[in-house]
Amino acid sequence: MVSVETLMLRVGTDRRWSYRHAITRPLHGESPDEAARRLAGVTAGDPGVVVHSTSWRHEPGGRIVLTYAICPDPEPWLAAVEVPVLEIARGEAPATPSPERVGLANVVAHAVRHLAFLMAEDPVVSGVLARHPLIAAALEPVTAPA
Repeated sequence: MVSVETLMLRVGTDRRWSYRHAITRPLHGESPDEAARRLAGVTAGDPGVVVHSTSWRHEPGGRIVLTYAICPDPEPWLAAVEVPVLEIARGEAPATPSPERVGLANVVAHAVRHLAFLMAEDPVVSGVLARHPLIAAALEPVTAPA
């Protein structure tokens, strides 16, 4: 069984990330990308929102969850959950990449880091996110060299 979850991401003036979360199964004949857009209320031709698959995970019972970042949140007036710290979940060793526990905040952190990578490497994504100054600024520290 495959589920599609969306994280509608936004940034406050304090540079803290917040998200809205929704999850569904693709409808008959619907691709995961289409399911993610349906959940977020975004059309395929929307030039101002990034819809990007950022990760997947296996859950008990055999469910595979495909995660999509939707940025910026197309409905920023709706309530969202703030993530005070972006903490990535990690496996215990190089050959055991799956962490023992993955919380939704960890999935959000991974999605934000993925967007930061795309901001630096993908001109299409960068072009969209650069039009949103708070988002672009919040992604900069993630991509800055150490």
